[in-house]
Amino acid sequence: MAIQLGRCIVVVSLLALLSPLCMGGGYGGYQGGYQGGYLYPQFYDKSCPKAKEIVQSIVAQAVAREARMAASLLRLHFHDCFVKGCDASVLLDSSKNIISEKGSNPNKNSLRGFEVIDEIKATLEKVCPQTVSCADIVTLAARDSTVLAGGPYWEVPLGRRDSLGASISGSNHNIPAPNDTLPTIITKFKLQHLDLVDLVALSGSHTIGLSRCTSFRQRLYNQTGNGLADSTLEESFAAQLRGGCPRSGGDNNLFPLDRVSPTKFDNLYYKNIVYGEGLLSSDQILFTKSPDTMALVKLYAENEKLFLEQFAKSMVKMGNISPLTGYEGQVRKNCRFVN
Repeated sequence: MAIQLGRCIVVVSLLALLSPLCMGGGYGGYQGGYQGGYLYPQFYDKSCPKAKEIVQSIVAQAVAREARMAASLLRLHFHDCFVKGCDASVLLDSSKNIISEKGSNPNKNSLRGFEVIDEIKATLEKVCPQTVSCADIVTLAARDSTVLAGGPYWEVPLGRRDSLGASISGSNHNIPAPNDTLPTIITKFKLQHLDLVDLVALSGSHTIGLSRCTSFRQRLYNQTGNGLADSTLEESFAAQLRGGCPRSGGDNNLFPLDRVSPTKFDNLYYKNIVYGEGLLSSDQILFTKSPDTMALVKLYAENEKLFLEQFAKSMVKMGNISPLTGYEGQVRKNCRFVN
């Protein structure tokens, strides 16, 4: 799409990209894209009527203790859905027949929030034994975390069941990495039936949370192998980052993904990118490597309401990736182990 060729073509291109915005009512209009099972928000209304209330209450307590937990629970959902679908495979510990996804490159010493999910599951097992799946708990916790951080509310379709296995290979290869090229990231999203609009909107989850020095160090010192910093990184911001992210050591030093409002779910992530202040390479390349993604970044930077609406819709779409339903999988009693 030749967005740079004229104002009319820009509009046409954006309208084409944003056509999913017309689908569904309100935030997160239900858009099921899978075959077979059927997810719907009222799934537990009779079997466990307090399920949503219990999840929300425990998530709220966790985020009150540590604001960062909202981003951690949201990320947990992403890393679950991009591997074998939204089936809670990411929660499984290693056992005789299972190699846990927790040890993969994207997750090791990085993925968090497991104890919060454990607490929710233990509470639900007392109220409604073996009824609410771990996969649905993770999905609800991601929505509730977004809302608690000031983001949009959406109805979460429910009825997922839990996997009987994990895939460390899938975790290593399917989850977008901070230093992936834009074509690689686009391909990884396409494999999950998520398009360019979903990619840019879901990247907006980086409006909250922290990232480790090791995830962006190369941007500061040796972006292309020539010993120079990433030229798209704003110079004073780069100098500030070097103060806490040295050439060697300090791998786990933490920095906000959104330096302006790191605990508030807003559109400043996109404004930062426009100013050259995206923390990760995978953030900044949305503005520098494609006129289509650049147009969406500008759009969301200028229109927060539009971003929040699309984020909710894209979250519903992501939550619908290859769920196990009906008699597939199981409802685990303990999210860390198969029954």
